[in-house]
Amino acid sequence: MKFIHTADWHLGKLVQGVYMTEDQKYVLEQLVKTIQEERPDAVIIAGDLYDRAVPPTEAVDLLDELLERIVIDLNTPVLAISGNHDSPDRLDFGTRIMEGRGLHLVGQLRAEPKPVVMKDEFGEVHVHLIPYADPAMVRTLYGDEAIRTHDDAMAAIVSRIEAAMDPAARHIFVGHAFVTPGGEPQSNTSDSEKPLSIGGAEHVKANYFKPFHYTALGHLHQAHYVQQENIRYAGSPLKYSISEETHRKCFYIVELDGQGQAALHRKEFVPLRDMRRVSGTIEEIESHDLCDDYVFVTLTDENPVLFPMEKVRAIYPNALYVERRPVRLAAAPEAGDDGGTARPGRQEADPVELFAAFYEEVKGGPLGDEKKRMFADVYGELLRQEGDAV
Repeated sequence: MKFIHTADWHLGKLVQGVYMTEDQKYVLEQLVKTIQEERPDAVIIAGDLYDRAVPPTEAVDLLDELLERIVIDLNTPVLAISGNHDSPDRLDFGTRIMEGRGLHLVGQLRAEPKPVVMKDEFGEVHVHLIPYADPAMVRTLYGDEAIRTHDDAMAAIVSRIEAAMDPAARHIFVGHAFVTPGGEPQSNTSDSEKPLSIGGAEHVKANYFKPFHYTALGHLHQAHYVQQENIRYAGSPLKYSISEETHRKCFYIVELDGQGQAALHRKEFVPLRDMRRVSGTIEEIESHDLCDDYVFVTLTDENPVLFPMEKVRAIYPNALYVERRPVRLAAAPEAGDDGGTARPGRQEADPVELFAAFYEEVKGGPLGDEKKRMFADVYGELLRQEGDAV
């Protein structure tokens, strides 16, 4: 069984006010070409097809075009789930009609999810499509008050799948979550990934996926495996923030043999424009060759530069951001610096801890664990509603 694993397309993405649709179409054209050449049995998209719950028209048109070319023109089934950026209801619409043509879109988690059954010369391959669902939704769906975290939710979901597994088949899990080896917090994320929760409750243990022959994950934008080679993130097809500057974007061509062993081939995307940092004085930058890359520019001039963005865009028309950081200031330690380690800013700090500090300052006493939990629940619900309303 040969299939392609991709994820986190984020169609309709805005970076510093610039729509990435042209760049997305350019790289996803490379995916379509590979499908045409490799003739896989399926294409798996592990969530976040769109960047927002209500995507712009151009993003909807692009997805419609891509799915038509893959499913109809190339006769290749597409198996996809919703991510935390998608609208589950929108992706769920009309899915039963489309399944007959090979398009399997699962937006809402079902109480008893049934796998998509595929066959090759070795027998059946069961693909378990598990869309993103926050713990509150899973708790309500299963009627289990013990489900409080994303780890709890995934444990409950996988246990139900495992109980109904056909031991004679090979099994693929498709999910959208923040998976780490032991469910511990890790920093292998980027600024363009929306947090799934607050208070450190978003991480999921990799051990849950051991019953599956391959686990195709979405959410984290850097391609990598977690704990073992067959539990993988494909990453996003483009750099969506400067924090992803060093990422090498790709998708995987995966082949399962008769015993379920997965052989992988990594295929890298070639972007229309790179996203990178540029540093130097304005005089140095004006000596560069004309370049269309998306750049974040740091000017090292000692004196202020008049109209810096206009001057930078004469060389880098797609410059996204310009800041001035003279060399002597960049090298100097910040006030209150502790051993050279910068403290996190307000935007990087845990909202629960920020609120606890505010509460203590106003009330004169610490915020108790129960009130912390209440704040985290309410704040998490507001984040979810904000995502649905965007």
